[in-house]
Amino acid sequence: MHAEIIAIGDEITSGQLLDTNTQWLSQRLEELGIRVLYHTTVGDELEPCTAVFRQAIGRADVVVSTGGLGPTADDLTRQAIAQAAGRELLVDPQALEQVRGIFARRKREMPPQNEQQALIPAGGRMIHNPNGTAPGIDLEVPRQGTSPCRLIALPGVPAEIEEMWRGPLFEQLRQIGAGDLLAGRRIIRHRRIKCFGAGESQIEAMLPDLIRRGREPTVGITASQTTITLRVTAEGASEEACHAAMEPTVATIRRCLGRLVFGEEDDELQHAVVRLLRRQGKTLATAEWGTGGLVAQWLGGAAEAETCYRGGVVATDGTALANLLGLKPDSLAGCSPTSGQVAEAMARGCRQRLAADYGLSIADFPEFDPEAAEPKQVSFGLATPQGVQFKEFPLAGHPATLKVFCAKRALNMVRLLLEP
Repeated sequence: MHAEIIAIGDEITSGQLLDTNTQWLSQRLEELGIRVLYHTTVGDELEPCTAVFRQAIGRADVVVSTGGLGPTADDLTRQAIAQAAGRELLVDPQALEQVRGIFARRKREMPPQNEQQALIPAGGRMIHNPNGTAPGIDLEVPRQGTSPCRLIALPGVPAEIEEMWRGPLFEQLRQIGAGDLLAGRRIIRHRRIKCFGAGESQIEAMLPDLIRRGREPTVGITASQTTITLRVTAEGASEEACHAAMEPTVATIRRCLGRLVFGEEDDELQHAVVRLLRRQGKTLATAEWGTGGLVAQWLGGAAEAETCYRGGVVATDGTALANLLGLKPDSLAGCSPTSGQVAEAMARGCRQRLAADYGLSIADFPEFDPEAAEPKQVSFGLATPQGVQFKEFPLAGHPATLKVFCAKRALNMVRLLLEP
């Protein structure tokens, strides 16, 4: 059984609003065993909306739309569905009562145009919206030579969608997914493996034959903010069967990639570092120049970081840095802010100043020159009870991701030091 999600609104097609509803609905449908094959976005124009619904009805067993159910002139979802399904729009008394009830509870007079929110295509049912004036629409559309299409139209407000989903709609769609299972079809589950320290192509080359079309389970690879995610997807008769089918592939990934793997699912590098520090009973302090406090922000926001992260120092000039770290005023004299000497002094200074087991530092960034024959280096320091480790990494990649990449490089230094 396949599904399509349609997001409706000029605010989405123009890029002014990020469509998070489609992501959320895709996850919920796949949890119910309904595989999402299509995402479609369309603006607030009747003919394009109608064409999109007509195409979706023809190719998907379940269609879920969001947006366009308001009372204004550009809210055209009802009309588009009615035209695509060849149905007349009729006032649903129960829907009209719900809309009027919302205004009554808010002690406001209902404008006449809100009555159009009670229009439902003939043969359809209202989906109750407890906290909004836009009831949803549930319509079954017959198709020649195949099973009917189940069409669900929801408003665009995320909180309203989530509340409506938890009502009778969830159970009805769950039964559709369960019926698919009884027909010999299967549910879908995913597992995400997080990696850092190599690029997409390098990681793919390290995973022989895993990332090929037609393989079961499938393995997809994506890069986001310099973190590589491997998404393992399996189909099975139950959630347990899916996870059992994925396990050998996950084991192969971990064996082939080794220490490039730092976590799973929603893990980020700061979570891995905090886990390792807590496990070993150690503490960390940070000093940042080029990254502007990004490492401190990430660590400070990680769960239970207060037990192992002492805090961080952020500076943008040498005098402030020396004062913050308690260094002698002339200790950094003559040193370039981008140098290894500064990185080492920062790492040692924050470790001592904040009484931590480890001190992590990132020096200032050299000037970025994309046409330079040799890339300049970013300096990192990691102070330990045994001394200071100093590393340099090329100032490479797009300037927009430079701070993120260097902050992750620094955290990865700590992770690799702490991992057994």
